[in-house]
Amino acid sequence: MTSSRNSEATNIPSNPRGQSTITRARAAVVERKDAPFVMQDVTLEAPRPDEVLVRMVATGICATDAHVRQQLMPTPLPAILGHEGAGIVVRTGVSVGHIKPGDHVVLSYHSCGQCKPCLSSHAAYCEKVWEANFAGARLDGSIGVERNGADDLHAHFFGQSSFATYALAHQRNTIKVPSDIPLEILGPLGCGFQTGAGALLKAMKVPVGATVAVFGVGAVGLAAIMAAKVADAATVIAIDVNAERLQLARELGATHAVNAVAQADVSAAIRKIEPRGVEFVLDTSGRAANLDAGVGALAPMGHFGFVAFNAHSGAMVDASRLTVGQTLQGIIQGDAVSALMIPELIGLYRTGRFPFDRLITFYDFADINQAFEDVAAGRVIKAVLRFGATDA
Repeated sequence: MTSSRNSEATNIPSNPRGQSTITRARAAVVERKDAPFVMQDVTLEAPRPDEVLVRMVATGICATDAHVRQQLMPTPLPAILGHEGAGIVVRTGVSVGHIKPGDHVVLSYHSCGQCKPCLSSHAAYCEKVWEANFAGARLDGSIGVERNGADDLHAHFFGQSSFATYALAHQRNTIKVPSDIPLEILGPLGCGFQTGAGALLKAMKVPVGATVAVFGVGAVGLAAIMAAKVADAATVIAIDVNAERLQLARELGATHAVNAVAQADVSAAIRKIEPRGVEFVLDTSGRAANLDAGVGALAPMGHFGFVAFNAHSGAMVDASRLTVGQTLQGIIQGDAVSALMIPELIGLYRTGRFPFDRLITFYDFADINQAFEDVAAGRVIKAVLRFGATDA
């Protein structure tokens, strides 16, 4: 991994006035539906006034990247994906004031910054959330990345496209982080871990002494389990089909574990633990059986949140069953303001209350296809790609 700041910009050419015109980078490009990632040379424009050029140190792999690769989400291909980036600022646009070259940063989701949700601190529900994060271009439709002089490549995924050695991010989704925490572990805070923790702490606002059930204990679900412990919930039930992950959930804060394979009636198993039902249910799986069981286990005036995307499952929540003051909430990014949530999670990590590093398995950037295979097979919980000097 490159560590010298003097080497951060060695591949950035300068014009006679000493200002960068382009940045040469190495990117993992997905050409078409279900195709493997292919390493290619690309060039990035100099940052616009509100943009930030970041040398990537590491980036997480999230289920959303896989969904786009499978074209279950409509980002156009070919594209550079990646949206859990962490790196070091190389250059900032002239209007960027809160960060400077050399700062350590985490990249998160993008937003327009002007609509009512954005202005009311709910940017995850930005009215232009799809254009800002999935269009494969800036909000004005331009693309600041190209390959071999061609204009067919899409980028700016989640305002970053961090499956590359350098990324053009926006000042709104670039979060300064402390320099004494290893950057290689911080990237997933920008999406997956923020989503799980934020769902409990911000979106559903779980209070002290509450009863909680979390369906699915992958990266998002385990982040939610840790957050439930942070919230000092009295009962935290983890539900999954993987015995090893259920054991990890117990170690991270779950008071009970339910193996859905071993239970003919998961709702009944939950109600055996909490006879009146649980007050907060979070589903991270998107599976029809879990949605049904979660509704069946919900206490009167209980709150059901879900974060999963599964385009082909046909899974739906039967809202007609929510008859005793219960509520249903779709949650994006944990309804978190990243500039506040990411430092909060880092603070919890420092005190040992949010040990998210236990979920991470590292891969070299060149091994991105193997990392995706391992994630899909359930061999790892959170895969993180690390960039080395040879990747530049």
